[in-house]
Amino acid sequence: MNLLDGRAPRSSVSVLPSTRFVLPPGAEAHEPPEHRGLARDGVRLLVARPDRVEHRRFCELAAVLDPGDLLVVNTSATLPAALDVRHHDGRPMTLHVATALDEGDWVVEPRRPDGPERDVAPGDRLGLPGVVLTLVAPYPDELAPRRLWRARPWPLVGLAGYLATYGRPIAYGHLEGRYPLADHQTVYATEPGSAEMPSAGRPLSEQLLVRLMARGVTVAPLVLHAGVSSPEKHEPPTPERYTVPPTTARLVNSAHAAGSRVVAVGTTVVRALETVAAPDGTVSPGHGWTDLVLGAHRPARTITGLISGLHEPEASHLALLEAVAGPGLVGRTYEAAVAERYLWHEFGDSTLLLP
Repeated sequence: MNLLDGRAPRSSVSVLPSTRFVLPPGAEAHEPPEHRGLARDGVRLLVARPDRVEHRRFCELAAVLDPGDLLVVNTSATLPAALDVRHHDGRPMTLHVATALDEGDWVVEPRRPDGPERDVAPGDRLGLPGVVLTLVAPYPDELAPRRLWRARPWPLVGLAGYLATYGRPIAYGHLEGRYPLADHQTVYATEPGSAEMPSAGRPLSEQLLVRLMARGVTVAPLVLHAGVSSPEKHEPPTPERYTVPPTTARLVNSAHAAGSRVVAVGTTVVRALETVAAPDGTVSPGHGWTDLVLGAHRPARTITGLISGLHEPEASHLALLEAVAGPGLVGRTYEAAVAERYLWHEFGDSTLLLP
């Protein structure tokens, strides 16, 4: 895995955002909007520009974007990546599976009900149906916090097929129930591989996509398979697999040349496009693993608009938002979202940052 220009080693990168806020009681979305009587695209949309903030519904997105704008979406589909396992000493655990590595090892997070399981070590064995996983080393390297682990399955099995048989969608404590995998997918998901839903695109319905295209907004795909988040520790993102197709790269460059906006649907899209962006914002096609971490040390080069859900206080995602829109606009966005009682997390409300 090669580091691209302008990238700092993970150990030297700070992801502490400037944006500060307190999540008020009752601000978490506990279930999908369809279970709250809303359409998929009926969640609220906070549109933030340097001179004003607007409160809309997501179904109004076509009225906000301009003809010629480019909307880039992540077509990675969510895997049922949570498993029930048993430690070799008899302890039951939940296991979140982030990804499979090229040589067949898995990246996993052993968890307790209240957070990561810290009482594990290299050589520990975890029993699953038909498979034994042996923890090899912290991931991505020995300097990493002991939250994610490289684990070796025996016998070797295909991860996607195994999870389809035995797994369930990853869910954290803010959810009041378990919901089917279909509730954890975007309508355009085609390539299974994400441990957690690329959730910024969830409010995009088929009808809204048609309205956007009728408006003259182009929609372009890429793939970034999202790993498992760190809601308790807010660590920087770990390496993730991505593909930026040649057609999407050409559309990004054409939008810039025409003076139109390039609007990323989610932080995963930002990470993938910025991985292949030159210092002048020109994008080339590419694929592989990205370890890019955006923030004050590395602002966005090619993204000029961002659709995102609402992230927790001190989350590393906030530093990425600031790398696109600047800390001032992100701070005003979150101040308005708190004041107007927007809902947080993957089934909550949305923001559109237009710096």
